[in-house]
Amino acid sequence: MKIRISAVSYTNTKPFIYGIKHTDFINKIDLSLDNPTDCAQKLIDDQVDIGLIPVAATLNLPYWEIVADYCIGAVGAVNSVFIFSNCDIMNIKRLQLDPQSRSSNNLARVLLKNFWKLAPELIVNAPDYTTSTDTETAFVQIGDRTFGKKDKYKYAYDLAEEWQTFTGLPFCFAAWIANKPISKEFIAEFNQTLKYGLDHRPELFKELPKIENFDVEHYLMHNIDFELTEKKKEALHLFLSYVKALN
Repeated sequence: MKIRISAVSYTNTKPFIYGIKHTDFINKIDLSLDNPTDCAQKLIDDQVDIGLIPVAATLNLPYWEIVADYCIGAVGAVNSVFIFSNCDIMNIKRLQLDPQSRSSNNLARVLLKNFWKLAPELIVNAPDYTTSTDTETAFVQIGDRTFGKKDKYKYAYDLAEEWQTFTGLPFCFAAWIANKPISKEFIAEFNQTLKYGLDHRPELFKELPKIENFDVEHYLMHNIDFELTEKKKEALHLFLSYVKALN
């Protein structure tokens, strides 16, 4: 029976998907591409065995283990996870959350509480959460929808950068997580496959469409840091402890 894998469909995952689709590994798995929330829910509901899930979603799993040496992470600015605001962060009264990501919403909440020492009203399912004409209402947004948007708002807070300022650590947004034990042989081949994709980013770039006002190549070579280092693991567990303390 094939291992079922769900991966996030954002641009930041393209190197991993390239590796999977350009090696024989694709024939050994059932792959689905989803937004981060659905990716996590599939793992929680045992519809998949492995997911590239937002790390905060591990708190909803009775059992989980990391099954790859790679992740979606950042050392400093990630340039795709923001709080956009019309006013300085210290003056916001309301924050509209992103329906596509628990981890980034939780990262925003952790930073608000522990770094900025703020407690704005949190708004879930705002009708159009990315539109804010109200000066004191900000919103969280992640992924491809943020590309080229940084200059359109007076204030754009890069949450990976703010986390590093707060903790001195890099950040791990999503990791390859299994909800059951996976064989060492499978994990070894999985790592080789992911590395193949990262090593062939120049070929991937020839296939990716150009995006106005956004340098995709710089983003995938420099902003996203794909190695799941010990520092990123430390950050992951620290972040989870902060998230637990929110409730």
